[in-house]
Amino acid sequence: MQTNILTITLNPAVDFATTAPRVYPEHKLRCSDPSIDPGGGGINVARAIQMLGGHATALIAIGGATGAQLLQLLALEGVPTVAFQGPGETRLSFSVIDQSNNEQYRFVMPGDPWQEHDVARGLNSIDQATADDVLVVLSGSQPPGVAKEFPSILAAHVKGRGAQLIVDTSGPALFQLAREPHETVFALRMDGPEAEELAGRELPTREDSAAFARSLVTNQVARNVIVARGADGSVLSNADGSWHAVGPKIEVVSKVGAGDSFVGAFALAHARGEPIEQCLRLGVVAAAAACMSDGTRLCEKATVERLLPDCVLTRL
Repeated sequence: MQTNILTITLNPAVDFATTAPRVYPEHKLRCSDPSIDPGGGGINVARAIQMLGGHATALIAIGGATGAQLLQLLALEGVPTVAFQGPGETRLSFSVIDQSNNEQYRFVMPGDPWQEHDVARGLNSIDQATADDVLVVLSGSQPPGVAKEFPSILAAHVKGRGAQLIVDTSGPALFQLAREPHETVFALRMDGPEAEELAGRELPTREDSAAFARSLVTNQVARNVIVARGADGSVLSNADGSWHAVGPKIEVVSKVGAGDSFVGAFALAHARGEPIEQCLRLGVVAAAAACMSDGTRLCEKATVERLLPDCVLTRL
């Protein structure tokens, strides 16, 4: 039986994606019709799970007319949603592909600042939505005003429910989380530059990434630590060893949502009871599938199934 999955998005967005013949300053850029999708880390994780045939509930903070639009977009995709009131207006983000060189420009707004009562309201909503034995996924940026300790606070909140926590974060929140042990953090994911910043050194090889991930496992920061290495796939380390998975070479159309697709596929595979190395493998292929899709689209199930046999898994 599949474990229930709850994703948390404190800083959601409505994502616009478009193209222009060329991106350059001072002139009006005539763009194509945009694709408009619900966005934000946890929302994209829930959408990816839905696209892969699973089910997840997205808990989100919303505000204003953009927040109402976001709820409508999620309803159209059939993603179950629990919303609570956040401050101000839900943010927008947009990406533009320069068709002259296929380079993508991604513009990400910060979101309205949170106050202490906003954080308290969010934690209360999480407490109410977290059932026993649920798999909780915290993914995406934190709004301004939310303390860097929030992932650690969340880990303590879900501890008494028998819940497991998957965290995909960066910056001060990642540094804070890495300072102390967390028995409820099942998995912590970061990309290569974030891992190098946290490690304080370069991690040029797969073995370097695996060794750093093992050091975090040894310090009980999380039971599984994942380092994404871009086109070179991802590395996972836990108490039983380290693995590397890399998918086939693909033509990258858009990198938007690749990390969230990884987390969604990884979480779904774990909820279904798959071995950890197979969770890693499915996550890597889902990220690749997202890179092959237009704009803010994520991992199409058919593409994932086509790529999966060519994903190479190696024990390090």
